[in-house]
Amino acid sequence: MTAALGVMTYTVLDQARADLEGTLARLAALGYAGVETYGLVEQYGPARVRDAIASAGLALTSAHTPFPAGPGAEELLDTNEELGAEILVWSMEREEFDSPGAIARGVERVNEAAERAAVRGMRIAYHNHFAEFSQVFDGRQAYDLLLELLDDRVLVELDAYWAQMGGADPAEVLARLGDRVRLVHVKDGPAVSYEDDVMVPIGEGNIDWARTLRTPSGLQWHIVELERLHIDTFEALRRSYGHLVGRGLSRGTVPATASPAASNVPTPAEEQA
Repeated sequence: MTAALGVMTYTVLDQARADLEGTLARLAALGYAGVETYGLVEQYGPARVRDAIASAGLALTSAHTPFPAGPGAEELLDTNEELGAEILVWSMEREEFDSPGAIARGVERVNEAAERAAVRGMRIAYHNHFAEFSQVFDGRQAYDLLLELLDDRVLVELDAYWAQMGGADPAEVLARLGDRVRLVHVKDGPAVSYEDDVMVPIGEGNIDWARTLRTPSGLQWHIVELERLHIDTFEALRRSYGHLVGRGLSRGTVPATASPAASNVPTPAEEQA
């Protein structure tokens, strides 16, 4: 079954900080089915964010929040339990992929988080950037070393864009991950610079999303995340929805032909004409 389409709220963080309920309602009106939270609980508190998501008719796909490990772990878990999050997503730092030993030390934090989260009925998911793929040790990608060391309960959120920038083939990575990958960040652009890339609507950059998202895997959510845009955010989200839902790559809540994005995106028949 085609995975549902959501939005990472980092994409609309400025708008949501100004108007939480209105911003979520706009996402729902475009046809997006869910959101992954980032940066909202700190401003509004978990109860208001939870209620706003529900009132908009959206699902909470996951919460992008630090690993619940160390002294602040239980407070983080309390917050996300009140939010209603079942999957907590975060990353290791770039320098933690400088050596196999650094990877092993970093994984201890992730596995502790997985153990603590399991007690609350939650799951941890690991989100990559580019170092996991660009760093290679004895012919093996750092990402492979990471996956071997992670607790089996740790799920994966693949950021396909950063994986490609790190030298990987996102479709091949998805195939390898199988059922362990539940979420994918969908973004588009040149895929050449972590610091400087400007994103574009999905389908207008260098990622082959048709090939990637049609790869058999355990994906349940496609989550659009657009950073550093040079066009209006909601315009980019409309065009992204039209591309993903219009081609049957993702599942939204309204047909792409009824979406405000539809007139901007050619249909497959039009592309072949």
